[in-house]
Amino acid sequence: MKKHAIIVVMLFASIMYSQKKKNGAIYNEHPAITVVEAMQQATVKGDTALVSSYLTKDFRAISGFNADPDAKGRDKQNFLNGVLWMNNNIAYMSLSRSPGAYPDALEYDKSGSWVQTWDQFRGVNNETGVKIDMPVHRLFVLNNDNKISRMITYEDNSVWDNLRDSYGTRTNGTLYNHHENINKVLRMVAALEHSDADKGFSYFTEDAIFTNLDMADGESNTVAEEKEGFLGMLKDWAIEAIDVNGYPDYLEYELGNAKVVQSWWTARMTRKSDGKKVKLPLMFIHDFNDEGMITREAGYYTLQALSAK
Repeated sequence: MKKHAIIVVMLFASIMYSQKKKNGAIYNEHPAITVVEAMQQATVKGDTALVSSYLTKDFRAISGFNADPDAKGRDKQNFLNGVLWMNNNIAYMSLSRSPGAYPDALEYDKSGSWVQTWDQFRGVNNETGVKIDMPVHRLFVLNNDNKISRMITYEDNSVWDNLRDSYGTRTNGTLYNHHENINKVLRMVAALEHSDADKGFSYFTEDAIFTNLDMADGESNTVAEEKEGFLGMLKDWAIEAIDVNGYPDYLEYELGNAKVVQSWWTARMTRKSDGKKVKLPLMFIHDFNDEGMITREAGYYTLQALSAK
């Protein structure tokens, strides 16, 4: 049995080895890479004459996410027009290698030279102020004269959709100044004002998260941790009142179907040890689920004032 097993393993290894076949070579330094990167920097500068010099007459710019089998992409003149539009409409434009990435040149045995790049594109639209900061992956096909005949781009098209939409005016949901979710925030804060932690935290889901300005980026508290911190604070401080400033807003967004209550408060506190009084400004953003429970609290406040002598 052991002998048969060894034969099977050797046969499998032999099959796998026989399937390995070289089909060209990969380079991290290559004249084609120099051409591609020079062309891309010329597009950033809006130098259409220089860009054109790097392209073949039958050049095509193709979206890698276009599923239409008959799509032919943009021809050379259309692409050059796009270079001009970008230069006239995008400020602070830059294209640089993504951190840790570098282009590859591939010389295939039969299909010629290709270059693949991983870059970060940045800019700001002049009219709308929309910021662009996204990764771009491209594949270039070059002919024997080292001119680019094809450019296939993979990028986040939603960035461009947002840019186009920003030229117009549209609504994004409904804004309320009275709503049951606002009432829940009011009842939650009232419970905390009266040191009723059990009721105050009953409006949150079990997996709700809490953040505030004292936390490091990415740090958050669970319901249990937030409740423990609140009860610990009550050992040293008495809450005299938590007064609402203005009125809370409830927003039901169309995009993402988000349900959010924003509210502004002033907490009036007295230190038990020496009677020191502090007014603590608070701003909360509470996210709600479809069942009307709070799933997240983003607190725009700092407790540094409570540590003052």
